[in-house]
Amino acid sequence: MFKTLLIANRGEIACRVIRTARKLGIRTVAVYSDADADAQHVRLADEAHRIGGPAPGDSYLRFDAILEVAKKTGAEAIHPGYGFLSENADFADAVAAAGIAFVGPSGASMRKMGSKAGAKELMRAHGVPVVPGYTGEDQDPARLQREADAIGYPLMIKAAHGGGGKGMRIVRASTEFPAALESCQREAKNAFGRDRVLLERYVEKPRHIEIQVFADTHGQVLHLNERECSAQRRYQKVLEESPSPFLTPALREAMGAAAVQAAKAIDYVNAGTVEFIVGQDGSFYFMEINTRLQVEHPVTELVTGLDLVELQLRVAAGEALPFTQAEVRQQGHAIELRLYAEDPAAGFLPGSGRLERLRLPAPSAHVRLDGGVVEGDTVTIFYDPMIAKLIVWDEDRPSALARLREALMDCDIRGPKSNISLPRGPGAPPQRGRGHDRHRLSRPGTGRSARARHATARALAGAGRCRSATARRRGHPRERGGRPGPDLALGHRRWLAARPRGGTPPRAGVRWPAPCAQRPRPWRRLRHRDRRRRHHDPRRRPAAGARWPRLGAHRWQGHAGPRPGRCHDRAPARRHAALAHRAAWRLCLRRPDRRRG
Repeated sequence: MFKTLLIANRGEIACRVIRTARKLGIRTVAVYSDADADAQHVRLADEAHRIGGPAPGDSYLRFDAILEVAKKTGAEAIHPGYGFLSENADFADAVAAAGIAFVGPSGASMRKMGSKAGAKELMRAHGVPVVPGYTGEDQDPARLQREADAIGYPLMIKAAHGGGGKGMRIVRASTEFPAALESCQREAKNAFGRDRVLLERYVEKPRHIEIQVFADTHGQVLHLNERECSAQRRYQKVLEESPSPFLTPALREAMGAAAVQAAKAIDYVNAGTVEFIVGQDGSFYFMEINTRLQVEHPVTELVTGLDLVELQLRVAAGEALPFTQAEVRQQGHAIELRLYAEDPAAGFLPGSGRLERLRLPAPSAHVRLDGGVVEGDTVTIFYDPMIAKLIVWDEDRPSALARLREALMDCDIRGPKSNISLPRGPGAPPQRGRGHDRHRLSRPGTGRSARARHATARALAGAGRCRSATARRRGHPRERGGRPGPDLALGHRRWLAARPRGGTPPRAGVRWPAPCAQRPRPWRRLRHRDRRRRHHDPRRRPAAGARWPRLGAHRWQGHAGPRPGRCHDRAPARRHAALAHRAAWRLCLRRPDRRRG
């Protein structure tokens, strides 16, 4: 086994590798950029070295700087983690040429998977099912149009060199193809430097199933069952689980055998993932092989009881896998949710900032947390905004979902916005057992619903804790001929007493007087001849969400002041108005979704 290991990565995966290395008694060396000088993985490692500026191109993507640190510290192996240089064949070859073990597959195996078009041709030659399509080198637009018409619609245009959802377009009609092709080629050229594309049939309502494979240097190749990653946004996985509720035992066995065959086709060694797309009829097709450790590997670890990072290190050191395919077990159900610093209500735009508060559930036999930041750290704009991975395990899927919902209730993240604000929590998608859309989380409006946002605004306004800028600008709605808004946290009497003598509403930017402690505004006391009109005057309707109590013969006798031409003592009326306010507010707290006229 190695004595010194360098982790050529940062964040959560670097911390994950350090924990396993400590368990095995391996000394760890971390590298960091200027933005990560005080990062968690730097504090955990036995030794840390600066390699450049905050941008990835100036630090974590520099071959020379990483290899120089490895030679200086006497590192015997380099673990690339995921992302950055983990699937760079040139880096793997450079590490091997320096006499250092690369914890991953060889550069030759990576190059076979570097082109999606070449990978599909190779898989087809080895009997692995692939999606029908066109992967030829002739990129003439007229040829591509003919091939698209022959494949049929809908189809997908994909960049031949790339990933992460870039350079992908769905075309549903022949007339849409030229514009979509031009857009895809332009994006692929900007992102990957090459504009070659491939065409394939688009599978409606697909399932995204991936098979974890492992191979050692002694010729043994096996799989560790599947993970389902159908819940995605912008083609990036958000929620993963194992086992898949969609697969049958026969389909699981067939996909596992196909994954092993795909790994053998490229002479694979170490950990990898074979990704498939599965139709509703059970037909599955090869997508790609990720030649690295996946972000969602803890899901497989919880259901198999294996440490995949430990297996990676042992295989890289030349040891054989300590079990056979028949000994692989799958027990219980595991679900992983990625907690990101992003805003679901704004299309999942990534965020940044200092984590002023980070409260996560306590780890236990049913809850696991893999993170790379702690409270007080900063989520920067230079790297992936993932805060932590929340993984739960239980005996079956309903119990695991209940564990996830319970764990989410214990999460409190303040600072940058996070995806824990998804409606009902992102761990409880109701359609997952009945064939849901893998891109459902990418669609507009999948953040908090308008009804939920308005309910929250009403509750906060009623408690006197929320006064929107709109309400402060526009003045009291009675002056504008409108009706009280849900975010107006000021009683009518208090507003009348505070406004200028001329009756002009407060100017923009002028702070309102202290709000009333009670939200609902009582009815103005009406004379007998006016009582019939109070339910028909729209200005006198209660505010949305308010429920008016029964107060016997003295119902809503408070008023905003003496009526013109009358002089009497207003003190009793004011006292009764305060009591009516308190009673109404108590009832609104109990059932704010109903109102009584």
